[in-house]
Amino acid sequence: MNHLASLRDAVPTPFWLDDPGRPQSAPALVGDTTCDLLVVGGGYTGLWTALVAKERDPSTDVVLIEADEAGGAASGRNGGFCEASLTHGLHNGLQRWPEEIGLLERLGRANLQAIEDAVERHGIDCSWERTGSLVVATEPYQVDGLKEEAEALTRYGGKPMLLDAEAVRAEIDSPTFLGGLWNKDDVAMVNPARLAWGLKRACLDLGVRIHEHTPATSLDERGAGITVRTPYGRIGARRVALATNAYPSLLRRHRPYTVPVYDYALMTEPLTEQQLASVGWRNRQGFADSANQFHYVRLSADNRILWGGYDAVYRYGGRVRAEHDERPETFATLAQHFFTTFPQLDGVRFTHAWGGAIDTSTRFCVFFDTSHHGKVAYAAGFTGLGVGATRFGAEVMLDLLAGERTARTELQLVRRKPLPFPPEPVRAAGIGITKWSMARADRNEGRRNLWLRTLDRFGLGFDS
Repeated sequence: MNHLASLRDAVPTPFWLDDPGRPQSAPALVGDTTCDLLVVGGGYTGLWTALVAKERDPSTDVVLIEADEAGGAASGRNGGFCEASLTHGLHNGLQRWPEEIGLLERLGRANLQAIEDAVERHGIDCSWERTGSLVVATEPYQVDGLKEEAEALTRYGGKPMLLDAEAVRAEIDSPTFLGGLWNKDDVAMVNPARLAWGLKRACLDLGVRIHEHTPATSLDERGAGITVRTPYGRIGARRVALATNAYPSLLRRHRPYTVPVYDYALMTEPLTEQQLASVGWRNRQGFADSANQFHYVRLSADNRILWGGYDAVYRYGGRVRAEHDERPETFATLAQHFFTTFPQLDGVRFTHAWGGAIDTSTRFCVFFDTSHHGKVAYAAGFTGLGVGATRFGAEVMLDLLAGERTARTELQLVRRKPLPFPPEPVRAAGIGITKWSMARADRNEGRRNLWLRTLDRFGLGFDS
C-alpha cells in the first residue's frame, strides 16, 4: 500500500484526547477570590504543583486556573514516555552539570518512583507500564555510541542491557535495527491524557479549587500578595506558581528563554495478533532511534503503534496557534519512515495524526526563577521530557516559594538559567541553520559541522 493511502482515514485529533472518558470541564472563575497558592496552568507542571502542595500541607488553600482544559496541550498529546532523567538524558546532563550529575540521576529516579507511587495512591487509571525503553542504532556508526552510553549509565547507577542486532530484533523486529540499549528501570509508558485527568481528579479530591477556561491576563504585586486578573474576575494570592510552559509567560522577562517547537505524531489502528507477532514486542518497551532527528515509538494499551518525532518545526515569531497542530507534509514523512522501519506492517492504517508545541530551552531541560520578592515562582523549558520532570519542577517551585533551602534548590540546575534565545529574525535563522546542520550530521555518520561545534561550546543547542 502506498504510504499516503495509510493516512486516508486519520483524523487531526490527538489520540489520547479522543477518549469518551474525558472529564467534564470545571467551571470558569466568575468574580473575585483569594487563596494561599495560585497555580497558573493546568498541564502536568501545574497539576503536580497543586497536588504536592496539598499533600505537603492539607490546610493550604490552592486555586488552579487553566486557559483551556486540564491536560489539553502538551500534557495530553505527547508520546507517553515518563522518564527518570531530569536533564534530557545523561549525556546532556554530563555536559552541563558534571559535578552534580550523580545527584541529579538519583533525584530523577526517586522522582519517577514518586510518580508511580502517586498513580497507585490516587487510583489513577492511566495504563502505567514500567517497561523501560530502547535506544536503537539504525546506522553502523551509532553502535559504538550505544556502548559509550551503556558505560555512562552504569557508572551513574543505571542498569542498561546492551543488545546486538540479533538480540534487539528479538525484542522488536525491524530490518533497520543494528543494535540497541535497553534501559529497563528508568522509563515507564503511560497514557498521558489519563494521567493528567487523574491528577486533576486527585487535586479536586484534596480540595484544590480548579477553574478551566480561565486564562490569566495580568499579574501584579499588591502589598504582601499578588493579584492575577482573569476575564471575569481576579485572584489575590500569597504565592503564585507559573506553569504555562510553551505559552507566553505572564512575566515578560522570561519569554526569551523558551520557544515553542512543534512536534508531530501518528497513531495506527489496533494491530491484529498476527501483525503484532510479526513485530514481536512481547516486553512492550518504548523505543527511539539514535539520530539527531529521532523518532519515538511505543505501543498503546490496545496495541496501536504511536510513531512520532523526526521533524521539529519552529514558526517565525514563536506564536502558539491551533493551526500549527496539523502539518500534512510531516505526517507523510512519518508514514513513509514507519513502513521503512516495519515493512511487515504494510496495509496498516493510521487513525490519528496530530501535533503540538514543546517548550524548548537552549539547554534542553527545565529551568527555574522567582520574581516579585519571592512571591512568584516559574518553571519551564522541559523540551519534550516533561512527563516525568514536571513533578520534580513542582517540588522545586514549592521549595522556592516557601523560601526553603533543600537539596533541590541548591542544584546548579535550579540556580542558573539557560542562555536566552536571540530576537527575530536572528532566532529563526539560527534555528533553521541548526536543523539543517543536524540533518547533515545524520547523513554524515554523526559528524558535527563548525556551527554545531560552536553551539556545543557556548552551551546552546536545538533538539527534537
